[in-house]
Amino acid sequence: MELKLLQKRLDTLAVFRGILDDPALSALRDYLAQPTSEGYAAFAAALYEANGGALDRHLLALCYADENICVRMAARGEPLPEHLAAALSAELETLQAVADLTPEKLQALLETDFPLPGFTSGGTALAEAVTEQLAHIDRRGYGKFAAHHVFLLENGTLAPVAHPDPIALSSLVGYERERGIVLENTRALLRGKPAANLLLTGDAGTGKSSTIKAVANALAPEGLRLAELRRDQLPLLPQLLTELAENPMKFILFIDDLSFLTDDESFNALKAALEGGVSARSRNVVIYATSNRRHLVKERFTDREGDDVHCADTLQELKSLSDRFGRQITFQKPDKAAYLHIVEQLAEASGLVMEQKTLDAYAERLALERGGRSARLARQVVDQLLSTAE
Repeated sequence: MELKLLQKRLDTLAVFRGILDDPALSALRDYLAQPTSEGYAAFAAALYEANGGALDRHLLALCYADENICVRMAARGEPLPEHLAAALSAELETLQAVADLTPEKLQALLETDFPLPGFTSGGTALAEAVTEQLAHIDRRGYGKFAAHHVFLLENGTLAPVAHPDPIALSSLVGYERERGIVLENTRALLRGKPAANLLLTGDAGTGKSSTIKAVANALAPEGLRLAELRRDQLPLLPQLLTELAENPMKFILFIDDLSFLTDDESFNALKAALEGGVSARSRNVVIYATSNRRHLVKERFTDREGDDVHCADTLQELKSLSDRFGRQITFQKPDKAAYLHIVEQLAEASGLVMEQKTLDAYAERLALERGGRSARLARQVVDQLLSTAE
């Protein structure tokens, strides 16, 4: 495609109009409109910043991340009308021509006697890739959900975590039964089957949070996304659930270290979300919470006093919040044998070479110093030994 025509076709994008603000694509359009060595360098610099200088991969990432009308309709399961399908096809043809541009072709517009920066291009079939995304939108996602699988709630909006905890299921030792329950429940969610809200309780350091994060990492390619909320953000749950109900992907809303005071306004928000409130419970969202407390509300002796006529009923309501989770999983502190088994397995997986008797003695000494055994301490034992190993 002749470069002047390519510039005009880029300027008339409609479906993918949102990607025209991208710095690299914007610089390319400026260069095509008025070719100068400075304009070419600006384009190359923007492309380097984007992904190191791969034009075709950058355009594919822009297409995946664009929340245009076609992906939104695909997400709702609606077929594209003929005029939209035609526009999508034509624009992908234009973007393919851009993805296939070479440094030599762009530099041919200039007359310079010095070398200009290069970049890579070609090899990516944009139309095929985007068609595949639309056909499997429930697993591939779109917008920020295509590029990321872990999110935090910031200012009422889910913001992607660029570098989430990479913990893998294979790195977790012990608690196979408990982890299996979480994994199977989450797989049921991905299959569109009824899945329970889970409450993971037990002693600190037993791997409750690590289990949820590892499951999210393992199942992300199947369309699972994890969004972590703080306790003070729970009043935003109804709004968030409404937004996610329209998304074809599956979500875990993760609340870590959950507990309440009796006068906590977040209590009712979580209770309503677990019970479904006035709206039907979403089939693509589950709530997973961890807590070191069996009863999520911190009860004080003074709560048993006062002028509440139905004091017993009030206390029962506070204690019953945990019962509103569909399933509770208890992670108990390991005994000596289980603790040493975790230490030995982690040491082997980490390549730590040490006599088992010496390793066990060191692990037990740290457990005595820290006042108890846990999976977290087992990991710390191995890390400390690795840091001092020659």
